Amino acid sequence: MTEVNVRRSAKWELRRQAIIDTSAHVFAQRGFHGTSTAELCEANQVGKGALYYYIGSKEQLLVAIHDRVMDEVMVGADRVANSEGTPPEQLAQLGTELLDVIHRYPDHVWVFLHEFPALTGENAETFRRRRRDYEIRVEDIFEAGQRSGDFRDIDPPMAAKAWLGMHNYTYLWLRPGGRVGVPDLAAQYADIFVRGISAAPSTGAVAMPSPGTASAPPVPPARTGAKKRRQGAA
Repeated sequence: MTEVNVRRSAKWELRRQAIIDTSAHVFAQRGFHGTSTAELCEANQVGKGALYYYIGSKEQLLVAIHDRVMDEVMVGADRVANSEGTPPEQLAQLGTELLDVIHRYPDHVWVFLHEFPALTGENAETFRRRRRDYEIRVEDIFEAGQRSGDFRDIDPPMAAKAWLGMHNYTYLWLRPGGRVGVPDLAAQYADIFVRGISAAPSTGAVAMPSPGTASAPPVPPARTGAKKRRQGAA
């Protein structure tokens, strides 16, 4: 590939990512089915031909938004898996990573959690597998904690669903600049959850890492329609 093609490809990818981000915001406000192709073109200031050139079909745009969320959470899960922390520490780290994604991509996460049923065929199956892969990462930490004696006897799949529900629900109210930031919220969630499943009384809160450091997708109640921004959110 020539240098010119490399530059063109980089520019193309940058524009494509911008379209994905803008469209995620539109879907979050109006819903996938409530948004027309013409409205997407207007929001992105492109014609239908250009939208197809960068994305493809409307469903492929939804796929790209799902990919953004799953790629980010799996990168975080990999960092946690590659760390040398104890199961309680890894559970806290994973919570920090997940909340960081929710905080940075609120529109994408809303679409991911609400519009999954709009995916069809192989697209739907692909993301069922990817969601399940992440759930298994959570379950693995609970199982490791039981083997190490850090966690009491629990049902790992059920515990994973409870953990995911606790963290994923924050997309409804966690806002940039709010009174509660990701590190503080992650610390509180880890303290609540780890103490709740600990095999022995805890002597202190779990030390919290920063997102993106090794040492340092999900299902809330179903809702329909477009997202409603709440006033006074944290």
